[in-house]
Amino acid sequence: RCSHARGPLVDGEVSNGTVTCPWHSAQFDLETGAALCAPARGPVPAYQVKIEGDTVLVGPQKLEAQATPEEPAQAVELPARVDDQMDAIDKKLVNTMQWKFPVVSRPWQVLAEEVGTTEADVLQRIGRLREIGVVRQISPIFDTRKLGYKSSLVAVRVAPERLEEAAAIVNSHPGVSHNYRRDHYFNMWFTIAVPPEQDLETEIKRLTDRAGVEKVRMLPTLKMYKIAVKLDMEQDETKVGKETQKYVKADELRPLSERDKELIRATQDDLPLVEEPFKLLAQQAGISEDELFAWFDEMQRMNYLRRVAAILRHQKAGFTDNGMITWKVPEDKVDEAGRIAAAYSTVSHCYRRPVYEDWPYNFFSMVHARSRENAQEIGRQIAEELRPLGVTEYVILFSTKEFKKDRVRYFVDWNQEEAVAQ
Repeated sequence: RCSHARGPLVDGEVSNGTVTCPWHSAQFDLETGAALCAPARGPVPAYQVKIEGDTVLVGPQKLEAQATPEEPAQAVELPARVDDQMDAIDKKLVNTMQWKFPVVSRPWQVLAEEVGTTEADVLQRIGRLREIGVVRQISPIFDTRKLGYKSSLVAVRVAPERLEEAAAIVNSHPGVSHNYRRDHYFNMWFTIAVPPEQDLETEIKRLTDRAGVEKVRMLPTLKMYKIAVKLDMEQDETKVGKETQKYVKADELRPLSERDKELIRATQDDLPLVEEPFKLLAQQAGISEDELFAWFDEMQRMNYLRRVAAILRHQKAGFTDNGMITWKVPEDKVDEAGRIAAAYSTVSHCYRRPVYEDWPYNFFSMVHARSRENAQEIGRQIAEELRPLGVTEYVILFSTKEFKKDRVRYFVDWNQEEAVAQ
């Protein structure tokens, strides 16, 4: 199988000692299995071969394949994990804040009762977890698309020697929230969102032209099956069970008012570490705490607001390997694949996306694991369940460098400093 997209090399064109993949034209040396040109991601196994008449004899021992000369293996450059500085109470506290953060007047007191400590201790612990980088933010999490923003995942091919320069240009856009180098021919992957009044495709073209990328593939969400980043700090992720996805019918949407937008601007930042944080936010917004709670409830019932929760820096929390598992699923089976993969607690995102001639994978599932081996094991578990649907091909793209991971700030002037999340 081709090391790019698992194309069947047995069906490839053979010429001058090379074989060309029939899918995307990756080339390999027949004698050694060495990858000769992109989009090959690396060598393929090669074996001793002897031809006797019409019979081809294949030896049992693999030959040593050579690494692709044009693109050496990428060094992994990710933030160091610090979860060894967390005790059992820290881990239980972080889980509770991710799963169900209490939207009440004294949230830290409720959390203290949950984990068996005091309110003062909870405040001290969260301050320290922020300081060492485990907790990135505690805030309302709004639904980008429901707010009217248009967004897409974008895969680009950049010459390896220009990757840092191109990433810096892409990162400068305030609508880019995530940007990673991944171990693939398409070597930079970013997400971008733009306000309702902007055209997404035009903005992506303008940005990628500036960055000087070689190829661009827009991969917007065609259907979402799951979005819920919850990293279990207390269990082995390869042994975590499944969960039933709950789909709550939203109340009828009303258009967002200017007052709604003001409240989104006032509440989208990190929750202050004071005894009554929501009262402080309400005072700053010119309303009472009860009015703020009622507004949160209304926004959640209409699905503008997903939840209030803690968001972690996953590498710092010990989940060092971010694996984007991309699957080639028969078109009439994607919804069933979505149901199966979304049930895995270890899957944080699950989407249907478009395909291209050089990108045949229409179904994406994201996992965060404490090692590459654990992520691969989760992939194997999901693959076993997807096999009856006719799914036999998938590729796991691991991030090897985090160029950017920020929040998109809603309803702010992107020409101003406040547009950039800190």
